[in-house]
Amino acid sequence: MCVTLFNKAMGLFIKAVAFPMNWLCCQIGAREHYAVARALHKIGALELLMTDIWCSPGNPLAIASGSLRERFHSELATSNVSASNLQALRFELRARLVGLNGWSRMIARNMWFQQNAALRLSMIGAADSPRVLFAYSYAARQLFQIARKRGWLTVLGQIDAGPVGGRIVERLHAENSVLQRQFAGPPSKYWKDWREECALADRVVVNSSWSQAALENEGVPSSKIRVVPLAYEGSITSTKVSRVYPSKFKSSRPLRVLFLGSIHLGKGVGPLFDAIRLMSGAPVEFWFVGEAQVAIPIQLQSNSKVRWIGPVPRSETAKYYSIADVFIFPTFSDGFGLTQLEAQAADLPVIASRNCGNVVEHGQNGLLLNEVSVSEIVDKLNFIIANPSVLAEMSAKARQTVAAYNLDCVSHNLMELF
Repeated sequence: MCVTLFNKAMGLFIKAVAFPMNWLCCQIGAREHYAVARALHKIGALELLMTDIWCSPGNPLAIASGSLRERFHSELATSNVSASNLQALRFELRARLVGLNGWSRMIARNMWFQQNAALRLSMIGAADSPRVLFAYSYAARQLFQIARKRGWLTVLGQIDAGPVGGRIVERLHAENSVLQRQFAGPPSKYWKDWREECALADRVVVNSSWSQAALENEGVPSSKIRVVPLAYEGSITSTKVSRVYPSKFKSSRPLRVLFLGSIHLGKGVGPLFDAIRLMSGAPVEFWFVGEAQVAIPIQLQSNSKVRWIGPVPRSETAKYYSIADVFIFPTFSDGFGLTQLEAQAADLPVIASRNCGNVVEHGQNGLLLNEVSVSEIVDKLNFIIANPSVLAEMSAKARQTVAAYNLDCVSHNLMELF
């Protein structure tokens, strides 16, 4: 666990001064709330953030579109940011007009961003200090090629478990024909380009030991891989949540289980849906907040114990964390799962799989599934229903977990890469 007090900050500052490196950070969107760029800027190591859209306060785009207001972070207000707002919007408009969607649209966006960022990189002059180029997976290949030619170091931010995670999702769709919508995996070139990214990277940063094992299984040298957990310093709930758990759950006061995020098979909704059916007589209700990417069975759509909220802005998720009794995250494969930390910040115990970031300590701040299965989910929920007092105990320890995942830890880990 990282400490984050004055001595820690001073240690990072001294290291940055003693071993200066100029970092260039490239990313599409506001991934991880710009945590890498913020961590580097905090210690004076960020030379440039390159992104697609950046909407400072007062920007007409932010005023016109609520979703674009999150394409900015006040901690980076004094940093050097290069964005292509109009070009990005033109790309999205053209993609919509020609009917690009799914993988085709995602890959085209990644290619567009790399070409745009490559032009910006080509204009960067020499520097007194070594340079490090950080870019996220699937949008880094062209950028790393340029960086290598210029003698820069390269760091790949791996966002998921790579081909291992892809195969898991494909298997789930093959096995769950009732739930799936039309499914097609990425083309072979997607993984071919990714393997080249890994080959061009001096370091590959993953967010969990699960992702590390997955990449090693694909032949990425372990000597390249470093685990850097995500940071959470948000304000999903600005004040401590007052949680009152009943001495006994009953139909008039059921256990409220929250699932928040994209509703798709990779997140474990298949066995979760089956668990809901099996627990029809139990005092429990389920809240689903997020976009449905599977066909929801009719019997669950009309189930009085299931509430379908749909997608909501990040700013509105706080109320759902606040009213829930437990958060469930039965993912089959996740690079980390930031919602775990958001839930813990709201003093909410978490039931999670082991195929993601190591946030949950079993029996302390939540419960771990031994496997992602119907029986495991039902077993853990029945345990809570039979022992309501454990929720209060786990809730009391939840927020303590979040303190270990902060920007100082990210800064420290990045400085230790080389």
